[in-house]
Amino acid sequence: MNTDLVIGIASEAIKITLLLSAPMLIVGLLVGLIVSIFQAVTQIQEMTLTFVPKIIAVMVSLIIALPWMTNLIVSYTQRLFSSIPMYIR
Repeated sequence: MNTDLVIGIASEAIKITLLLSAPMLIVGLLVGLIVSIFQAVTQIQEMTLTFVPKIIAVMVSLIIALPWMTNLIVSYTQRLFSSIPMYIR
């Protein structure tokens, strides 16, 4: 196992992690921005107003993206396990 192989595995793992977290982060960012604009326009500075919509939106996006996320992580794990014989040479 050489350095290039380890760096390749690590970079692919980081890419998969970013892909898995991207839908929830983007939805949370957009909902937070919309709520912040709403708070600025109406001058309502309630702290719970920022958390509840974000939590609900992130949970909905998680439910929607869960099949894709499961497929992505399962295919990555299968590729990783199937290439174990190549790694131990």
